[in-house]
Amino acid sequence: MQIGDRQLLSPQIPSPRIASLRRTTQETDVQVTINLDGSGVCKAATGIPFLDHMLHQVASHGLIDLDIQASGDLDVDDHHTNEDVGIALGQAINKALGDRKGIIRFGHFLAPLDEALIQVALDFSGRPHLSYGLEIPTQRVGTYDTQLVREFFVAIVNNSQMTLHIRQLNGINSHHIIEATFKAFARATRMAIEIDPRRGGTIPSSKGVL
Repeated sequence: MQIGDRQLLSPQIPSPRIASLRRTTQETDVQVTINLDGSGVCKAATGIPFLDHMLHQVASHGLIDLDIQASGDLDVDDHHTNEDVGIALGQAINKALGDRKGIIRFGHFLAPLDEALIQVALDFSGRPHLSYGLEIPTQRVGTYDTQLVREFFVAIVNNSQMTLHIRQLNGINSHHIIEATFKAFARATRMAIEIDPRRGGTIPSSKGVL
């Protein structure tokens, strides 16, 4: 289509962006299926109830369908399972995005949850980087070690090849801070992976590659 001297590219909507993979180590066994063009359906059974709750936030607010089944050495602690779920989910996101043609690429969101206020900005740049600014006041939420929040996002970032900045603007309740973070991450991701109809299926980079 051409208007005056300007040629408009017709949007090229890719086939459903779905990926499945399995990651098995001597410590964990994680299976992930993801549909980036879903409706927010989530089946999460990691053996870590709080992590399951956060994965439901990612699916629901990101409009991503997730099926994550994991078993691990929870008799040791939650660390290996938490990290390997993050690794597998990051790999699944990367696989489902493919060459990243047509996506908006950048996403940001400011999520309030009662007294907590969390800002997330991200870029599916192909360059992994995490800037993590949470100050979680307690060591645990239920049985979940709050240090594992950072480890989860490190795994996501390194394996999805995104740049991710997380900023805590307010918050005194650990549960609220963490849940607002996952909600903001979900909404920012939703923005970034949307197809830009003006891009016409091209890669969103002046370099021509991500």
